[in-house]
Amino acid sequence: MEKERMRTAGRALRDDDLDLCGAEGGGRAPDMPYLAAGDSFAFQCAGCGGCCRGREDLVLSGYDLYRLSRRLGLPPRITARAFCRSHIGAVSRLPVLRLAPVKTEGNNCPFLSGGRCAVHEARPLACALYPLGQEISRDGTVRYYFQKTSCGGKAFRATLADYLAAQGVAERESCDVLWATRCMELEQQAPGWEAALGPVILRRFQAKLADALYYRFDTVRPWAEQFCENLAWLAGERARLEAMQQTLLSKK
Repeated sequence: MEKERMRTAGRALRDDDLDLCGAEGGGRAPDMPYLAAGDSFAFQCAGCGGCCRGREDLVLSGYDLYRLSRRLGLPPRITARAFCRSHIGAVSRLPVLRLAPVKTEGNNCPFLSGGRCAVHEARPLACALYPLGQEISRDGTVRYYFQKTSCGGKAFRATLADYLAAQGVAERESCDVLWATRCMELEQQAPGWEAALGPVILRRFQAKLADALYYRFDTVRPWAEQFCENLAWLAGERARLEAMQQTLLSKK
């Protein structure tokens, strides 16, 4: 996506500008056509790393963090502590994790090194997709669209299917769908737990949300099965904390 669309009125992005779906006001614009598997598209790339510079909008999924952690040989929590910042999404009310830009280097991605990506084989979905965008509906339907770029350099042409395969996106699509659909379900549940829990216990539950979505993973085991286990664990933790809240209220 063009960098201009990742700024808000000329200022740096704030946490409130970003949610699980990325930058507020981002996403598909009317001039970005949807692509079918056999549709071809063309773009130019100079290989300069310009799309990694001045980036404050790189939101990670739990699967993105898992892949980066596996590449770095670190537990997900340590990876996030070193390279990310987190907040609660203003719309989703879920923990949002984004790569922390390096302020001393013009807000570049922390993995940009010598004009190249230091974790290219484990790069986040947004990076692997570029210049494409992805939409996932509540029923798990996936659509891709083309985002025009202003880059120069070598010309590339590919069909959607070939490009997704070459960039490793097709291989990971089932995990991305699982992440997106389960997060949409949690977003619908968020008003319930925010109404049921007082501020102190709500913060405890939000920490458990972050554990379930991002941190409670062993990078040796497959991500998807652990994610489903974590969501079941989270449901039990919510019930326990809501019961604790009711007990506290009854004592007042």
